Amino acid sequence: MNKSAIQKFAVWARTTLMEQVAQRAYQYGIIKDGYGDANAVTVNGKALSTQEQGQRRELVREIQSKGYDQVIEEVAYTWFNRFIALRYMEVNNYLPSHIRVFSNAQGEFDPEILKEALHMDLPGLDQSQVAEHIEKNETEALYRYLLLTQCNALNEGLPKMFEKMGGYTELLFPNNILRPDSVLGHMVSDIPEEDWTDQVQIIGWLYQYYNTQLKAETFDLLKKNVKITKERIPSATQLFTPDWIVRYMVENSLGRLVIDNLNYDIWAESEKAKIDLLKAKWNYYVEEAEQDPDVDTELRIFSHNKYARGDKLPFVDTTFFDPCMGSGHVLVYAFDVFMDIYTSQGWNPRDAAQRIVEKNLYGLDIDKRAAQLAYFAVMMKARQYDRRFLTRGIQPNLYSPGSYADGQEYGSLLVVDELEPKPEAPEEFTLFDADYEDQLNSWNFRRLLSQEYDVVVTNPPYMAVSNGNAALNKYIKKNYPDSKGDLFAAFIERCWKYSSQYLAMITQHSWMFLSSFEKLRTKLLLSTDIVNMAHLGARAFEEIGGEVVQTTSFVLRMGYHEGYRGTYCRLVEPTTQQGKEDMFLGGESRHIAVQTNFFKIPGSPIAYWISRTLLSIFSENKNVGQLSQPRQGSTLGDNASFLRFWFEIREKGTKWFNCMKGGEYRRWYGNILYVLDWENNGAHIKSTGRATIRSENMLFREGITWSNITSGKSSFRYMPEGFFFESTGSVCFIDQELLNYLLGFLNSPITDKINYIINPTLHLQSGDIAKIPLIISNDKLSDISYSVSENITFSRIDWDSNETSWDFKRHPLV
Repeated sequence: MNKSAIQKFAVWARTTLMEQVAQRAYQYGIIKDGYGDANAVTVNGKALSTQEQGQRRELVREIQSKGYDQVIEEVAYTWFNRFIALRYMEVNNYLPSHIRVFSNAQGEFDPEILKEALHMDLPGLDQSQVAEHIEKNETEALYRYLLLTQCNALNEGLPKMFEKMGGYTELLFPNNILRPDSVLGHMVSDIPEEDWTDQVQIIGWLYQYYNTQLKAETFDLLKKNVKITKERIPSATQLFTPDWIVRYMVENSLGRLVIDNLNYDIWAESEKAKIDLLKAKWNYYVEEAEQDPDVDTELRIFSHNKYARGDKLPFVDTTFFDPCMGSGHVLVYAFDVFMDIYTSQGWNPRDAAQRIVEKNLYGLDIDKRAAQLAYFAVMMKARQYDRRFLTRGIQPNLYSPGSYADGQEYGSLLVVDELEPKPEAPEEFTLFDADYEDQLNSWNFRRLLSQEYDVVVTNPPYMAVSNGNAALNKYIKKNYPDSKGDLFAAFIERCWKYSSQYLAMITQHSWMFLSSFEKLRTKLLLSTDIVNMAHLGARAFEEIGGEVVQTTSFVLRMGYHEGYRGTYCRLVEPTTQQGKEDMFLGGESRHIAVQTNFFKIPGSPIAYWISRTLLSIFSENKNVGQLSQPRQGSTLGDNASFLRFWFEIREKGTKWFNCMKGGEYRRWYGNILYVLDWENNGAHIKSTGRATIRSENMLFREGITWSNITSGKSSFRYMPEGFFFESTGSVCFIDQELLNYLLGFLNSPITDKINYIINPTLHLQSGDIAKIPLIISNDKLSDISYSVSENITFSRIDWDSNETSWDFKRHPLV
């Protein structure tokens, strides 16, 4: 798949479509600054038809409700979605007419539908109107009419993708669409046809790339302290999950559910060969780790009780849910796995496709655009197995909030305690049918929120809650206090509640280690088994570079079994998406860890790679926090006003005082560059109201300091008396007799290994230092302290030999 071409087209298409939609609005007297008379019958001297008058009034009402920019955005993406859906259907010969709407048989931008207009059987097509356009040589108008009619005809089979035309969306249909440089022309010519052939995931890539500029705009606004609105959350957080990770999650949750039924004697012995064939097909399925006999027995009893249902085969009514379905990538592969299971049991693929859509798959998304595409992707999957599927009136359980205000704000995080009765359908269809459809959609959205599911699999949004709007921030703090730091963490907790049997997700890996997620971690460790994990680290998504976004994908089984052993695939070393996949498939770097051992480490991090020796160090020694006082530094709120380099001032002591502020990797001594305005005990800083002064009673005392942000190994330094310490240069205070010994221990290789267990992120906080177990060797304490003292002296001489040191006199070699 040529993703470069797909991205280039999608980004360009968004800009072009928005310009063209705005131009159409302008032709009807509607601009960003106003729209004149909402009931106008003429615009710029042109008389409007009755239909155009109604469409224009509807457009004005939408602008009054949502704003001009939002309406233009929505119309542009509506046409984009329809165009790419039609293109996918024509390439795969899924259009009922089997006549191409954009290209000819050779794949060129030369719409076959124009040549067949007089002979094609298309519902709603008025041949007299076709003949009139042909007679007047109105090729552009004819093509517009044919496309609109084709979209209307598809409404019967795909109503959520091709909504009934006639409203303002039709009014704003772009001009000049037959030109080779039009959106349609570039869509046909720029993206190879083979990329559309039986590859419904192209829809997801187009959706992600279409949002590229909107995503960049959103983060630019965030840098200006403009919070992310509910309308922008989808574009800011949507990320197409790599295909192999989707396969890993689905095979090890949905696939494992079926295999559980076999392993614990629910299926007959004759089924084992079929299951072996399924496992051979599922390349990303990870066999469960060998368990101790007691645990294995407990698992057999547990699974037998949970899955033994004599009234039905286990897969027939298995419910699979993606609460953040995006463009449907996870659901589409779940469809494939369900199909594997059904056909292995002798089901006809046509019947299986109907059952999967009606009874097995469920999905929600806060973004209507994404929900439309997910809906389309699942329907195309069913069409792949049943050529008449679109005529059967079957619709999937996939929804967006519609006009449901709370759903728009909180999405699948919304808690629905009790579902109200289903809205009653009107006895007769009226002009207000759309209102009923919207009510029904909102009710279905809440219905899915109110249910439990056998299997839940998703890639949730990653966004610090503090970056969201006030309403979202407040709701999450109230309803998800153990996971309130980030949306992905709140979704872990919500999905844990949704799931009755298996949960699989890909999230940022910080929940595994950070103290802010300790309660969430504990909750999961005491209520689920971590069956397996693919710890991905940085660069799991080829679209995201750098070390900031580090991820993990994991599979949880509901129910806790003490002593359970999970399989952990450590994939943090490869620096490419492909490299991680290759390492996973090669079975490299796999660890078996007893889940209960995590509780032996302070904070219970998911440190699956820890050796028995290191584990014993944690259990047999006091930690640094019990023997010292690690303290976070102060936040000034306005560094530019109160911090200076020492060489920017004349003298220290009355107004300006030494300030420790982290710095580059350096051990033992140094990084002494800054001074702070602390005149009158910091009266000026405190008066601003923006500063947070921490541990004021410990300021200017001797201690050990380090940089809070690290890019690799940590480094610790001696800090003499007389220093203020800022937030990026935290300090650990300890009795004089242990100060040098502790400094030596912190700078030893063992501490780097321990730090990585406690918190393998870029930030080393005072709370992390407090958890480090301190091995005190009394017989070596004196020798080690003396050696550290020498190291401090040598490092100080080295530091003072540079002109950046306050105590520089001259270089020793001069």
